[in-house]
Amino acid sequence: MATICVDVGTSVIKAVAFDDRGTEIVVARQETEVLRPAPGFSEQNMYSVWDAAATTIRTVVGQLSGPVDFISLTAQGDGCWLVDADGRPTGPAILWNDARAAAIVDRWLTAGVFNEAFRRNGSQAFAGLPNAIFAWLKQHDPARLERSAKSLCCNGWIFYQLTGQMAIDESDAAVPFFDVRERRYSPHLLQLYGLEWAERLLPDVLSNDQRVGELRSRVAAELGLRAGLPVVMSPYDVASTAIGVGAVSDGQACSILGTTLCTEIVVNHLNLEGEPSGLTIPFGPPGLYLRSFPTLAGAEVIHWTVSQLGLGGPADLSRLAGNVAPGADGLCLLPYFSPAGERVPFLNTGARGSLFGLSFEHGREHIARAVLEGLSLIIRDCFQATQAAPSPLRACGLCGGGANSDVWCQLIADVTGTPTFRPADQEVGAKGAFIVGLVAVGQEADYSSAAKKYVGIRDRFEPHSERHAFYNRLFEQFLAIRERTLPIWKRMADDRAAGA
Repeated sequence: MATICVDVGTSVIKAVAFDDRGTEIVVARQETEVLRPAPGFSEQNMYSVWDAAATTIRTVVGQLSGPVDFISLTAQGDGCWLVDADGRPTGPAILWNDARAAAIVDRWLTAGVFNEAFRRNGSQAFAGLPNAIFAWLKQHDPARLERSAKSLCCNGWIFYQLTGQMAIDESDAAVPFFDVRERRYSPHLLQLYGLEWAERLLPDVLSNDQRVGELRSRVAAELGLRAGLPVVMSPYDVASTAIGVGAVSDGQACSILGTTLCTEIVVNHLNLEGEPSGLTIPFGPPGLYLRSFPTLAGAEVIHWTVSQLGLGGPADLSRLAGNVAPGADGLCLLPYFSPAGERVPFLNTGARGSLFGLSFEHGREHIARAVLEGLSLIIRDCFQATQAAPSPLRACGLCGGGANSDVWCQLIADVTGTPTFRPADQEVGAKGAFIVGLVAVGQEADYSSAAKKYVGIRDRFEPHSERHAFYNRLFEQFLAIRERTLPIWKRMADDRAAGA
């Protein structure tokens, strides 16, 4: 028997077949297109995403010699995937990194709305969430809202195509309308945002013991699978990836070095009284939560730098960075490159990237080093903002495309002072969906025992004490530069708004 796990990323969709031992036996990938029809917009054609997901599943099925046990899904989170009563899209999906609602977010932030919402929700909202997108559509495209019956997430859209069921997982539902303690939608939060009218758009939430549907006949025939096959809606990608790394119990951590730079820690208690920051995601059985800090810019900063420096790829950038001493000879990068600004560990729609300390003495290798150091300092900043992190962290699992760099993995250990490790699997999000699926269909008792059984470690990186001491000082400098840049971000944002 084999299990097919689908990870619907923002830029690449992957379908992975695992055997009974949890070993990857077939992998299929399909790129998808992000549409940017206007400044700040980030969209995808919903049917194109489904077609790409279906193609990867068919490709995997065609290479398997035996039957499939079940399908398990994970996908990009947040955003707004609106459908009508018949399940047809009413327009393109508006993605998690969309910035069109930035002005609405700024007004809510100034009015203290987010601070009050955090006391129930445990998460800092941002422009790419349904609350901001609903409010924007109400102003600019109310006809689309009238045509829409439900606001799905990416995972829910694929689950609907496979099963015909409109629903959402707790992890996707968690932000922005969830009462995280009671694990249900909060009428108070809808009222707080002035969105009482949007309650009809919220899909049913599947709790941890309700996440299994059945593959409908028409789609089964198209995919080459049997009708009625169990289809599992796993948590969305950042949560499934934590499970795939083996971070499934209190105090365990991971960092996804991907499109988003997502640092996260599993906790068994909530602190909703501190400074609003990050996301709080219900994590499997009641009593566990994932404190997640997904940035708006991650490995994309590396790809942008590779392009600007005329390098062959990220491996070349890592090689250059490895040739320079810590500190990049005084060069410091603030890697806030997203047009939507930044959402964690602080919210600022006007945040922008800066390269400080540049002189004629610097070359490409110094810029390469500053890029990896800047991104690593962001990871440390997120760990510090968790308000729940053990001191020190026991270890941090690293995954995503950036984890292919030995230089970066060691640098993260040195900057954070925490041992890092890489799991044996390449497709860690899919492995998390595999573990969730096994528990959902009753083949494993819980995430913890399944992770011990199926998650292996490829290698480890120990922090170097002298380099860590150096990065303690560099981190303070990094924070000081950012603090002094805040007024400049504000002026630049005002100028952009005036120009628009």
